[in-house]
Amino acid sequence: MSTRASRLALMVTATISSFAVGQHAFGQGVLIDPGTNRRLPSPVVNVDEPNRPPINDYRIREIVVNGTLDGTMADLQITQKFVNTGQQTMEVQFVFPLPYDGAVSHLTFLVDGEEYEGEILDATEARRIYESYVRQTKDPALMEWIGMGLFKTSVFPVPAGSERTVSIRYSQLCRQNLDLVEFAFPLRAARFSSQPIEQLRFDLLVKNDTPIRNLYSPSHDIQVDRTNPRRVKVTFTAQNHVPTGDFRLFHDVGEQPVGARLISYRPSSDEDGYFLLFVNPDTPESTSTKIAKRILFVVDRSGSMTGEKIEQAKEALHFVVDNLQEGDLFNILTYDSSVTAFEPELQRFDLKTHRAALDFVDSIYAGGSTNIDAALGVALEQIQDSDLPNYVVFLTDGLPTAGVQSEAKIVDRVNERNPNDARIFCFGVGHDVNSRLLDKLARATQGISNYVQPHENLEAHLSRFYRGIQTPVLTDVAIDFDLDESGSVGSHVNRIYPKESQDLFAGQQLLLLGRYRTNGDGQVVIRGRTADDTVRYHYPIELVEHSTSDRYAFVSRLWATRRVGQIIDEIDLQGKNQELIDELVQLAKKHGIVTPYTSFLADDNVTRRRTADVLREAGEAADALQESSGTRGFSQRALKAQLQRASLPAHLAQNAILDFAGGECVPLTNIRQIGAKTFYHGADGWVDADLTEEQQNSAQRIERYGDAYFRLIDQLGTRFAKYMAIEEPVIVEYEGQVYSF
Repeated sequence: MSTRASRLALMVTATISSFAVGQHAFGQGVLIDPGTNRRLPSPVVNVDEPNRPPINDYRIREIVVNGTLDGTMADLQITQKFVNTGQQTMEVQFVFPLPYDGAVSHLTFLVDGEEYEGEILDATEARRIYESYVRQTKDPALMEWIGMGLFKTSVFPVPAGSERTVSIRYSQLCRQNLDLVEFAFPLRAARFSSQPIEQLRFDLLVKNDTPIRNLYSPSHDIQVDRTNPRRVKVTFTAQNHVPTGDFRLFHDVGEQPVGARLISYRPSSDEDGYFLLFVNPDTPESTSTKIAKRILFVVDRSGSMTGEKIEQAKEALHFVVDNLQEGDLFNILTYDSSVTAFEPELQRFDLKTHRAALDFVDSIYAGGSTNIDAALGVALEQIQDSDLPNYVVFLTDGLPTAGVQSEAKIVDRVNERNPNDARIFCFGVGHDVNSRLLDKLARATQGISNYVQPHENLEAHLSRFYRGIQTPVLTDVAIDFDLDESGSVGSHVNRIYPKESQDLFAGQQLLLLGRYRTNGDGQVVIRGRTADDTVRYHYPIELVEHSTSDRYAFVSRLWATRRVGQIIDEIDLQGKNQELIDELVQLAKKHGIVTPYTSFLADDNVTRRRTADVLREAGEAADALQESSGTRGFSQRALKAQLQRASLPAHLAQNAILDFAGGECVPLTNIRQIGAKTFYHGADGWVDADLTEEQQNSAQRIERYGDAYFRLIDQLGTRFAKYMAIEEPVIVEYEGQVYSF
């Protein structure tokens, strides 16, 4: 074994920053040769024999994070399995940058169960080490770790072809702001290999003596088990995964039946700030406190539903009938050219009607044309009062082919026949539906559109949706914002999404996003109806004047994602206008939200393209919304719905563009989102999205790895360091000055 190979070190990182490079996998580790302090971001290939395995390479088999979050303290165990896929033994060292400025204790490190000694270095000593790496190797990747402490262990061997399991155990103090606790775990601070992580899993237990209210991850699509309100399980699992961000989880506690918490973000005091309000209702403990509902299931039985679709629809109806609650009033309508009802009027759910309804479902068969207008008319006629929440679950797989067939007339007739404010939840199955009609029906009644691809399971979609609306907790919800000094902020809080009045359901968290003009302390007031009363809840809020960190930068991106969805909806349902196209382009470019209408973002020279050309292309692309059905019509409405209901700031559209023809997302490689900024790759390297061509040309040139380069981080601090950690040339604006390095 060569001296160089024997000195390889494994640096396993755990920072809380957001850093992405290239096409490599990210996670906890990167190989470093301590003799030269050079990191190995990719396998070293034998040039003479390109088919031979690389000399030094490894891949991550598994990362499992188990932890308990109790108040602000997190007790964690991280297990990482990796295999040496190179040709010789690696002598490796484990180095662990300490998160949260050293707020870590009781750290132990094990290799295949054997504990290894280690030492903790403070931020000053750690910075000296990091900076020496960068200076010697001319590798900027370690720059963003400057300012953090460091844990490092003794050396251990990893023979060629063997697997090692390393474990870290430590306690971490989490950040807290206004009783909102944040847990962060780094996933993309460094690259370990050129292969995705085969298995990534988080198993977290959040516990408290007080009921746990809001749980939200802005980074990952977590699964939440709320069986016990004081011991909530949070999980995330992925295979062959390339993380695009660190794992973050927010939670708070509270005794009120409805929990609410607001976080605000204002990158500049010269522009409106952003806020995210979490609202999570309690689950009623007794039947008497549950809100009964009127609900009608209106199911297409036309000839096109024959076969698997009608069988899946029947299975879904079995599920929802089995899960109706005492006090609910319900009916089932099926339609083709005519309408057949389970009963002539709504039935109260009990043992007798339960059994009879299941028998009716079993008798459903498919055949005939599609009379949407008649089906909705019969359903709405059965709703004669507004004392209970009224819901219509409407399913179709085709166009209206009988009775009234005009989109506008069907919607007008629904509005005329809906004096009791029933919400219509539409399910479009397959590409043959008139998706624009379904969106218009949902919008007119403050409902929701759902779309099921031809290859997807209808039963799974409908059952999952019904679980969400099964138990209303607070209906006709209204939310007001008050500031202590000026009273109601009124128009100072604006562009709130979702726009529609909401009902809150057990187990369903509402995310309300908006902008604000006036900063200060105050309260948010939530009003609504319970089973037997009208209630009002008050919660303290802070709308910050200026954010000094990018900790909550995701709020602006999440708001922009929903706003883009709203703009597309307005163009779709009300027609195109230039102001909407202008705003769509501006938001998409600033926040890196790529849609088929902003495909110019995939251009490698996007930051130098003429604005007039970009606006023209976006306007032409928006003409595709004229298609009301077919693959393109279906795909556009499905995408729009996901943007409008986005719960993650990156969500569907970031770093991928939907191909309408193929119905798939095509990944992009020229966009990065780092902190609060979006960067685009082109001939000049990575360019800040906010810069004009004139600003790019006038940037102050800083020589990488020179004295001025390191002085810059002293002057601007670690918030700027994440931009200096980009490996290729960068042009970025910071605090009014444009830098190029």
